[in-house]
Amino acid sequence: MLTRLIRFGAIVWVLELSLLAQADLRFSGIRPVTNREMALTLTGGTSTTFRIETSTNLVNWSALSTLPLAPVSLQQTDTAAPFLSQRSYRALQFSDTNSFTGDHLATAQGDIIIHPVYHASFVMKWNGKIIYNDPAQVPGLGNTPYTGLPRADLILIGHAHSDHYDATTLNAVKGPTCTIIAPPIVATNSAYPAALKAITLILTNGSSASLLGLNIDAIPAYNFTATFHRPGEGNGYILTVGGRRLYMAGDTEDIPAMRNLTNIDVAFLCMNLPYTMTVSNAASAVRQFRPQVVYPYHYSGSDINDFKRRVGQDLGIEVRFRKWY
Repeated sequence: MLTRLIRFGAIVWVLELSLLAQADLRFSGIRPVTNREMALTLTGGTSTTFRIETSTNLVNWSALSTLPLAPVSLQQTDTAAPFLSQRSYRALQFSDTNSFTGDHLATAQGDIIIHPVYHASFVMKWNGKIIYNDPAQVPGLGNTPYTGLPRADLILIGHAHSDHYDATTLNAVKGPTCTIIAPPIVATNSAYPAALKAITLILTNGSSASLLGLNIDAIPAYNFTATFHRPGEGNGYILTVGGRRLYMAGDTEDIPAMRNLTNIDVAFLCMNLPYTMTVSNAASAVRQFRPQVVYPYHYSGSDINDFKRRVGQDLGIEVRFRKWY
């Protein structure tokens, strides 16, 4: 395993050391952008997988992201940097064809790794378990983007629209002991296959379930200015995982159930018209319930840069952009 380290202070950037003497893996670019986030470029290396780790004291390290080999260079932006007076980086390479790539979130029981797929679909790995959120066909690609990803131990479905689930995709991604969580509008539909109904646990708004060592709360997700998603039909979900709380908004506007959330570590927030909510409403809701990290997702056609500007940095909320499209 090869490691390289870079550290920054409030003003000065210094290349400090190479923990192992191999020159092909390096931070070839590291620069502050206008909002004080740090743009990292990693080049070289001979392995299939790379990891960027961070520290504020050079003693305790945590993973930022695990990334696949790129043809030229790896690009990553550290969106937490504006909220820290000091941050150190190191890069590691390792050969592991089964490595799961994505952003890391530390918990009391190991990291959650978050892997975006498309639109509202993403996959998480935690404590050896694989969790899918709204797996559906990808336009023009079908189920191809799921090829090579581990099969699901748990699948969360927010509502009945085809951009959030379809039976073909569910059958393609479910593992042998998978449980599907879904609202009644999905699980009781006559078109929902009987074999999938047999492994589906129905959660209505306000109900909860505990399995695989985590807790799942179903909360409302609906429109109040349109009729695409009626109250009671869809679920947002809060997962409590190793002491961390992750919120998947589902298709919703900035309803009271969202605005009144507390202690959310990571939020996945939709924003596209006319189906969910405006960028300004999404940003206003985020500033009210104050997650530590927010990912815009389900945002096709929306200006997520405007969302980030509206959220601002004064409340310490980290906004992360990832490749959903």
